[in-house]
Amino acid sequence: MAYSDFTLTKVRDTFNLKIDEKRNLFSDISGVESSAILKTLLEEYIQLATAINTEKARSELLIAQILTETRRQLQYKISFFSGTEFNVDSSQGLNGFCDFLLCASEEQFEIEAPVITVIEAKNESLKSGIGQCIATMEGAKIFNQKAQREIQKIYGAVTSGTNWRFLVLEGNIVFIDNREYYISEVENILGILLHFFQTD
Repeated sequence: MAYSDFTLTKVRDTFNLKIDEKRNLFSDISGVESSAILKTLLEEYIQLATAINTEKARSELLIAQILTETRRQLQYKISFFSGTEFNVDSSQGLNGFCDFLLCASEEQFEIEAPVITVIEAKNESLKSGIGQCIATMEGAKIFNQKAQREIQKIYGAVTSGTNWRFLVLEGNIVFIDNREYYISEVENILGILLHFFQTD
């Protein structure tokens, strides 16, 4: 078993989690102006990524650009991982590859605690990626605990590149934002991603 085997029901039952999907979690977070670099890249890549319309194209052309912009805005004080193995506890199915991880560490050669944000890329249905994302967030929580870098909240997102849905794992409660964000609101998406590293 691996992260990708978890559905929402399976992850909830396996880790005894409560799901709260009634809140607009980030309504008070202000948008952040994107750099000229990101504006140029998105202008060029949105049409290309949606025309190719594969998970890989959307990951490389859209999601990675937004996440590296987050790192740029934080003066490269966080690390960014893409398609990296993240084996935390195979006995619980918390192993496998992650689409994207962001860590509050400048170390770029290895994943270092604390892992703050987990991003799962999905080509079409965001709903289908929620279970996998939560399982990876649970893995991040355990990874941080083992490294004695426990933090109160683990953040996650499931995204197609053009659509984003954010999650928060706090204790045994998973909050799933009741709002979906679109790439046309990239300033809001950036504001939320940056917020993850300005709290806790």
